[in-house]
Amino acid sequence: MTTPTPGQPEEPTQPLPPQGPPAGSYPPPPQGGYPPPPQGWVPQPGGYPYGPYGANPSAPYGYHPVTGQPFSDKSKLVAGLLQIFLPFGIGRFYMGQTGTGVAQLLVTIFTCGIGSIWSFIDGILILVNGGVDQYGRPLRDGA
Repeated sequence: MTTPTPGQPEEPTQPLPPQGPPAGSYPPPPQGGYPPPPQGWVPQPGGYPYGPYGANPSAPYGYHPVTGQPFSDKSKLVAGLLQIFLPFGIGRFYMGQTGTGVAQLLVTIFTCGIGSIWSFIDGILILVNGGVDQYGRPLRDGA
């Protein structure tokens, strides 16, 4: 092997491994097109079972665009404002999180009101980031 001159790349000492699967190793596409729709499927105006214009009874407030979870019937605006203006856990009671609500209430009582800072900051975080209800569904926007 020779010493490379400046500006000239070194020669590889071993061949590079093959990249990706070998040609022709993928399964062939399915024959006959798309599978038939599931039983009980009723076409909706959008062409989907619960398409853009169809109402889904299990998610009356829609779905979260990223996670796909149905939205809660609780509003993050109401929960956040309750936490800010009644800063002793009322917003958490509204969201169905009674354990956190009781903790915030007790902290506020035992600290003679100073612990209400926790509820106040929690209300701001609910307004900014949202939250979840007692079933783990994200809170919906708006009132």
